[in-house]
Amino acid sequence: MGSPNPLLFVTGASSGIGQALAERFYAAGYDLALVARRTSEVEAWAAARRLDPGRWRIYGADVADVDSIVAAGTACMAQQGLPAVVIANAGISIGMDSAVRGDLDVMARTFATNNLGLAATFHPFVAAMAGRGSGRLVGIGSVAAIRGLPGHGAYCASKAGVVAYCESLRGELRASGVKVVTLCPGYVDTPLTQGNRYSMPFLLQPAEFADRAFDAIRAGASYRVIPWQMGVIAKLMRMLPNPLFDRVFEGRGRKRRENEA
Repeated sequence: MGSPNPLLFVTGASSGIGQALAERFYAAGYDLALVARRTSEVEAWAAARRLDPGRWRIYGADVADVDSIVAAGTACMAQQGLPAVVIANAGISIGMDSAVRGDLDVMARTFATNNLGLAATFHPFVAAMAGRGSGRLVGIGSVAAIRGLPGHGAYCASKAGVVAYCESLRGELRASGVKVVTLCPGYVDTPLTQGNRYSMPFLLQPAEFADRAFDAIRAGASYRVIPWQMGVIAKLMRMLPNPLFDRVFEGRGRKRRENEA
């Protein structure tokens, strides 16, 4: 505690977007509070990149367990101080079929991770950031929030929930000096997308996404689709009449394997 560097607290730091964001912020001079269930993978990643041991700590937590992620946030403040930026990045994507009883449990698990987990990630820091009068709370949504895709009802609904929740929180904190930033990635080459069986236009490498996300977060943007081209596609999809949209995506079934951000 007492480092002169600003601090980033990021969940889902064991792979993909989370690690890319951590690396980008580290390069910009931030200390890191790295949160993941798979702490050994984070340790291996930090060692491979020869990160200064004095500038990062790992907190083992499962965002779907409210007490677990709240404890990680509390420990971070006790050991490293109040972060400048908190990124609720951890998320899962599992296909579902509402006719299958077990998939209702899939839906509950998805919401517990992607929605309740996001709110629980922010929870320890909201009052403290508001008291300080500054900070960034960053929610990772998805372009999948724009329209519901067949076979992906749980994921699309959860990401739509991320967008709506962050918008609500942004209004609540508007006068406090705390910025709430919603980022909606398009396709990024991570374990979350590598199992997709369809084309992924404008696919970004994680480092490319992290560069653009860093700029959006630093600017305090309220909402940003990355890359912007996917934002245009998402708006066009939103404008499609329902019969045409349904015909275009007809027969697109659920993705059965679990992917994690």
